Amino acid sequence: MQLDGGRQYFATDKFSNLPANVKNHELFCGFLMTEHSKTIAILVPGPLNEQALSRIDTQFTLVKTQDLVTSVVPRDLAQRIRGIAAIIPVNAAMMDAFPSLEIIAHFGVGYDSVDVRHAAEAGIMVTNTPGVLTEDVADLALGLLLNAIRELPRAENWLRSGHWVAKGPYPLTKMTLRGRRVGIFGLGRVGLAVAHRVEALGLPVSYCNRNAVPDAPYPYYTNLLELAENVDTLISVVPGGVATAKAINADVLRALGPNGVFINIGRGSSVDQEALIEALKSGIIAAAGLDVYADEPNVPQALIDLPNVTLLPHVGSATEYTRGAMADLCVDNLISWFSSGRPITAVPETAHVLPR
Repeated sequence: MQLDGGRQYFATDKFSNLPANVKNHELFCGFLMTEHSKTIAILVPGPLNEQALSRIDTQFTLVKTQDLVTSVVPRDLAQRIRGIAAIIPVNAAMMDAFPSLEIIAHFGVGYDSVDVRHAAEAGIMVTNTPGVLTEDVADLALGLLLNAIRELPRAENWLRSGHWVAKGPYPLTKMTLRGRRVGIFGLGRVGLAVAHRVEALGLPVSYCNRNAVPDAPYPYYTNLLELAENVDTLISVVPGGVATAKAINADVLRALGPNGVFINIGRGSSVDQEALIEALKSGIIAAAGLDVYADEPNVPQALIDLPNVTLLPHVGSATEYTRGAMADLCVDNLISWFSSGRPITAVPETAHVLPR
């Protein structure tokens, strides 16, 4: 959208720390950004949403590269880079290669691929894109749950393969949602949205979290194994990282029981993938629905060959609507940082970082 004179401005209304006499903060920020922002170089290392790229190119000086080798970045360019917008991992070496770096705008809600500890020590702000993808990801969790229990992909294939005509109706499914008890591992924004959907199905919800969620009306378990022992359906929504690495292990899967169903929309690293394959093969649990994997996009053939698992290629937030909202929030974090000194969605580890 354009103001008089062709000046560009952004659409979000979530900014603070603006002068009290500024009634129209979009107008204020628009003039501020067009006056000064083109001197700010933003690096995009690798692929990024086209909407985000277009807005960065409009507001800043866009520096785009597909194969960044930090050891050969020209010194003058390295000095100019003040921000990074990325969906790819950003490690300490990449941060250290750019001495003027102030902010990393990560495209995505999970930011375990960014070395936030190093960023915090170096005084670099890190932002992510929470909230805007909550509903689509929660919808997908429900879809995976229905697919796993009612075998919808297999039933559709039965029809498409001509079996309905040649062999008759699809066999009755052994499982149903009726009588199920659902446990949610990770009751953050997405976990709560999943819980609300599960409640709408008439099923009881329990959860395991690092801490109890204030005002959450569900039974709380401090221990994941204890949660699994008290439910037969486990939905994992936790982020990656050391704290959750292989938290869903053979013991947890065994606790779900032979009628158990496991759904993962969080991170593949939170699951012992070999233990999950064995559990599905041997009937330790009945079924699973997965959107994330330990080594994406490499999904083990042993997992692909199993008939009792629904597999999706990490599409939880993959709608044009949500990816557009993520793109806007990613760029708006950059704009807010360079215009007001405060981003919109700082990650907790760097919330204390101030502009240089």
